[in-house]
Amino acid sequence: MNGSRRLSPQEIADTLRDRIRTGDLRTGERLPTQAELAEEFGVERGTVRQALRALQDEGRLSNVSKGSPPRVAEAAPKRDEPQPTMVSLAPRLTGAFAVPHVRVDAVCHTAETLMLALGEPVRLIHEGKLRPESIDVRILLPSRDINLAFPVSVDAQGAEDPVHQRWLEMRNAQVHVLRHNLRALRSSHGIDVNVTFRALPFTPPVKLYLLNGEEVLMGYYMLTQREEEHDGRTLVMYDALGSESLLFFFETRSGQRDAAFVDQSRKWFNALWETITTDLNP
Repeated sequence: MNGSRRLSPQEIADTLRDRIRTGDLRTGERLPTQAELAEEFGVERGTVRQALRALQDEGRLSNVSKGSPPRVAEAAPKRDEPQPTMVSLAPRLTGAFAVPHVRVDAVCHTAETLMLALGEPVRLIHEGKLRPESIDVRILLPSRDINLAFPVSVDAQGAEDPVHQRWLEMRNAQVHVLRHNLRALRSSHGIDVNVTFRALPFTPPVKLYLLNGEEVLMGYYMLTQREEEHDGRTLVMYDALGSESLLFFFETRSGQRDAAFVDQSRKWFNALWETITTDLNP
């Protein structure tokens, strides 16, 4: 597989993942050494290590270390089974940051999960293990001026609903942290970073993450009644637990059906982004 273009960690991980899926690499079997894989793919060992770590984060490999070759994990999760948001989003984001030009588009409710999941690729950039040249992030979040479908108080409070105020504080906090952490990569690593937020005029019924225009993770918000302490009082609300939402995964290389869904998601997001021209007001 040697050639003039060096493979990325994501591409190597995809190849090894396919070998696990097809049974070329079976449960409990050891992989070739990092040196052997580096020679096979025509890359440095560090690139191979990044690919192996991504597969370990997905639960497909065990014993990833410098001492011995990893093994195919006993219970490798299936891609067609939805996983909780934090379980599925973080490793896919890390893989998405392995390419030179990173693009992340998102529609969500507060960006809290996205902010937390971005912690791993940002850490790897600081450690020199990921080296993207540019990062372009576009995020659609609900406007502060709309009546949200959720979260809302069980006992409606109108414009002064403390549940709405709590949501707004959370949304603004995540926006500030996410924007700061990504933009800081400009000065620290010379990466061309653009982070843009726009204000949705409605409450999104789903969360959607589009990675490099090739992968989509999508999940439905499921509402529940719950209590939360805030400013010394107990708030009873109807809300969605975003981090526990199940995400369905689609990628262009997984067949015509997945590719069509990714294509439609990309077109939908771009059309929505162009239609909404109002920047988010923290």
